[in-house]
Amino acid sequence: MPARRTASPTRRHLRLRAGAALLAAALWMAGLGAAPARAQTPAPADAGNQPAPKQRIEQLDAELKQSTAAQQRLASEVKALEGDRAKLNEALLDTAIRVRETEAKLDVSEQRLLQLGREADDIRESLDARRAVLAEVLGGLVRLGRRPPPALLVRPDDALQSIRSAMLLGAVLPELKAETDLLASELAAQERVRQDSARERDALAELKLSLAGERQRTAALIEEKKKSLRQGEAALQEEKTRAAALAAEAGNVRELMERMETEVSAARKAAQDAAQTQAGQGPADRLAALQNPGRLAPGVPFEDAKGLLPMPVGGAVLKAFGAEDGYGGQEKGMSLGTRIEAQVASPSDGWVVYAGPFRSYGQLLIINAGGGYHILLAGMDKITVELGQFVLSGEPVGVMGRGPQLVSSAGLGTAQPILYVEFRKDGNSIDPTPWWATSESEKVRG
Repeated sequence: MPARRTASPTRRHLRLRAGAALLAAALWMAGLGAAPARAQTPAPADAGNQPAPKQRIEQLDAELKQSTAAQQRLASEVKALEGDRAKLNEALLDTAIRVRETEAKLDVSEQRLLQLGREADDIRESLDARRAVLAEVLGGLVRLGRRPPPALLVRPDDALQSIRSAMLLGAVLPELKAETDLLASELAAQERVRQDSARERDALAELKLSLAGERQRTAALIEEKKKSLRQGEAALQEEKTRAAALAAEAGNVRELMERMETEVSAARKAAQDAAQTQAGQGPADRLAALQNPGRLAPGVPFEDAKGLLPMPVGGAVLKAFGAEDGYGGQEKGMSLGTRIEAQVASPSDGWVVYAGPFRSYGQLLIINAGGGYHILLAGMDKITVELGQFVLSGEPVGVMGRGPQLVSSAGLGTAQPILYVEFRKDGNSIDPTPWWATSESEKVRG
């Protein structure tokens, strides 16, 4: 890629201008003082490349039919899973993995497009900065090509003029050749960048289409799972109302967790189930439990899951556990910058003991992972799991919005969505770093 240049004249530009002036003098001495060739503007793009209205209508109609057929296939697939918890969970987890992979590919593709855009800007700026010099050089080359200076043997009567012309051209032409070679390389690089950008945009469009389909499938599977879990919607609504009242009364997260797990029946049952997990399980039993997508209890005790848990969302760490919080204290969790509308998954197996808004946390999800451990996820735009529900590691539990939802995000200096993750042991915040998987093969998967 050509080096980035500024529009102000450089020493090289001054030499080229002097060389162009010498070339003009040499051509004038040789009787070639014709007017410089005018720069030709490129012909307008062929309007025939645009699809005709009729063709566009046919294309839209075909896309609509494909979308309708895809929705019908999805509805049939979800209906076939009705009543089969294990297969429904397996389909949901597989879809969540594909969504995460597609989101990661989108990140790479968008970064590649940004890089190509910067490269194109550098080339364009380099060409623009030398536009005047290149015009003089190209004009001189055109004139030189049309009427080259006479050889000494052809016009021996004007030997002095021929010698002077040859000396001037000998001084200028090497510089002109170097500049011509640079121009050709920059134009070739510009064309390469244009073609790469076009291919990357096509790939990005396909990835976005694929992601939209996977998100639609995820939503349908989540809704089907909710239907299978709803045994009394009136009772569930009453529980949610009670949870909202407790959230309004609680002064902090610790108090909220304690009151939820003692005063709300769904959360209380979830806490009791969490306290009874892994009783008498041996290593072989745990391995089998991890491979069972229909499990109703964690396959591995949370304490033993260090180095195995997947991150809840793809993205960069904006603030790590223990970093300064800007108010004289330290961060009790970690903040992750995510994609717009990114999928959020549960890091581990566990029971939902709170799902809803809470003070400056915005939408807050609390998962009881057993053994006195809780996982807090905040900053989502929407939570897709219900109070008291058992969730698997990697199962979708929420969706990010289009910008920061947390009050504490103001000091991070970014407009992207931010997910806050906090691990607690017996109500006290702990460093989540030892629990994260270091490679894909080590991640817990249902």
